[in-house]
Amino acid sequence: MSKKHEASLSPRVLAASEELRLTLKRLVREMRRDASENGGDIPLVQYMLLSIIQEQPGIGVAELARMENVRAATMSGHIKAMEEAGLVERSAPDPQDRRRSGLQATALGIERIEALRDKRRDWMAQRIARLTPSQLAALEAAIEPLNLIGTP
Repeated sequence: MSKKHEASLSPRVLAASEELRLTLKRLVREMRRDASENGGDIPLVQYMLLSIIQEQPGIGVAELARMENVRAATMSGHIKAMEEAGLVERSAPDPQDRRRSGLQATALGIERIEALRDKRRDWMAQRIARLTPSQLAALEAAIEPLNLIGTP
């Protein structure tokens, strides 16, 4: 954020945004560490890509690279590794553009991603269960505003 734009925000907003950033960073780091210690065998980048492919079946490598802001060659390397691991497969070439084939998550890929999602959900649920009823209510009330932060 530029200093000019930062100056237009209140100190309260700046403090809350920094505290939230640090909290989310710590939560994600702990969740990743716990998942990898308990059998998470998919590297984070592959998990993220597999999630996108599962949500958008048929997405192409070039589109995936643009979405993730990486070079097509870099993305091709990730996809090749995921194909070799049996996590994704390519569909038949596009009749309009024979160079393009879409990506699909395999049954193994779906199984692995769902297992990791379950582990992460359980990890979070165990920690949320430690909250007092009033803390849980505050968390529930914060979910909607947090979702608004992530929308353009």
